[in-house]
Amino acid sequence: KSMVKSKVKVIEMIAQNPSVTIPEIAASLGMSIPGIEKIIRYLKEQKRLRRIGPDKGGHWEISG
Repeated sequence: KSMVKSKVKVIEMIAQNPSVTIPEIAASLGMSIPGIEKIIRYLKEQKRLRRIGPDKGGHWEISG
């Protein structure tokens, strides 16, 4: 799987459900949690994604 496709899928999942969790994304895409964390870290560095609030009860915000 290419990193680009995975990034797009992660963004799509977050767009559909901003309160989705990393384990839920990983399970849904058939990827490892560290793999999803790496993608999310990259998206945050690129200013494409922000976490609003705590891990439990917070949500994601897509920008850019």
